[in-house]
Amino acid sequence: MSQQQTKNCITLRGSAQIICEYLKFAINSVLFQRGLYPPETFKAAQQYGITLLLSEDPQIKAFLNNLLSQSEEWILNKKVSKLSLIILNVANKEILECWDFNVQYEDGDAALTKEKNETVGSKELKKIQQEIRDVMLQVAATISYLPFLDCRCSFDVLVHAKMSCDIPEKWAEAEPVAIANAQNVQLKSFSTSLHKMETVVSYKLAD
Repeated sequence: MSQQQTKNCITLRGSAQIICEYLKFAINSVLFQRGLYPPETFKAAQQYGITLLLSEDPQIKAFLNNLLSQSEEWILNKKVSKLSLIILNVANKEILECWDFNVQYEDGDAALTKEKNETVGSKELKKIQQEIRDVMLQVAATISYLPFLDCRCSFDVLVHAKMSCDIPEKWAEAEPVAIANAQNVQLKSFSTSLHKMETVVSYKLAD
């Protein structure tokens, strides 16, 4: 009996969901490890073969769910170039740190795309998750040597989208982010074969 090997198939929707799931865990990890909220407001979750932490704060959960569900649609339609998590000093609104999550669009598997009559990729999910695991571990390692945040801080997330995007209700256009005297750290990237995600953190050097 002959056996035919089934090729892996990942759709644009599935790939956009993987990207947004990474963003959810990455943003939560930064919020936890940078001490923006009390540690008891986070709960442990197993993902990518490691233990990560997610905020249980209803406002943060609602904010991120709204942000990422909208971003998923825009990523699906190639309308987003990056998302930026910014950490600000509450007292004077100075931006102390910026995590840029850069989205690049890839072509996927040409032969499989032709066969399926839609844009698809063929990278194994296990391989994608291993790459994300490596990035998440690097996020944690990077945070350990960032400058101590010795003031009360808040955060926001900026979505860098095409001008043709309809801005949802309660969203607003934002000014470009600028950090004076900044140091940049490029982290590892990962790819689904349809989307590539690069993570870069910029932070203000101590005066």
